[in-house]
Amino acid sequence: MIIEKLNWRYATKKFDTNKTLTTKKILILKEAFNLTALSYGLQTLKMVIVEDKSKREDLVKLAYGQRQVADASHLLVLCIQNSIDTNDVEQHFDTIKRVRNTPDSILEPFKKQLSATIAQMSADKKIVWATKQAYIALGNLMTVCAIEDIDSCPMEGFLPKEFDKTLGLDDLNLSSVLLLPVGYRAEDDMFAELKKVRKPLSEIVIEL
Repeated sequence: MIIEKLNWRYATKKFDTNKTLTTKKILILKEAFNLTALSYGLQTLKMVIVEDKSKREDLVKLAYGQRQVADASHLLVLCIQNSIDTNDVEQHFDTIKRVRNTPDSILEPFKKQLSATIAQMSADKKIVWATKQAYIALGNLMTVCAIEDIDSCPMEGFLPKEFDKTLGLDDLNLSSVLLLPVGYRAEDDMFAELKKVRKPLSEIVIEL
């Protein structure tokens, strides 16, 4: 079943502008984003959901004219925090303690180790690390979209700094790194019927 869904999905080039995702479908995507497996369990990402059509029209030119940004039902903008520090570690372990009621005697050694790891990271390394986490979230969201019969189109081609300014992300200490327009394919999107081009399993999978 899942393989059929993954064969069904494609990078949607043309969305049906008359179809909109339900509140329930959007909630599923929110939950899927929140449940993404991330490094150390730290959630240094945010997902901004842009529904406003007029606002998205302004973003099209900042995405090199790609109409999916405005024509999809919603635009998901995956963002990283501009600063990541030991406060994030403290908050994470506070949450663990609250949710699991784990005693400090067990948590403290892990918290100290992770705090030291984060403190030793350069600012540039933190950005690279957080951006990698955003790609994990993107892959997770695309798979969930396929399972839920939601069309999507992953995008790297946009002007992040201009997006940040337009959406006010700077004020939220966030930087956009990836886009995922979501919605439903247009009936006349010729790319929907094209066969997938992939290498045979024997060439891409190595079994030892």
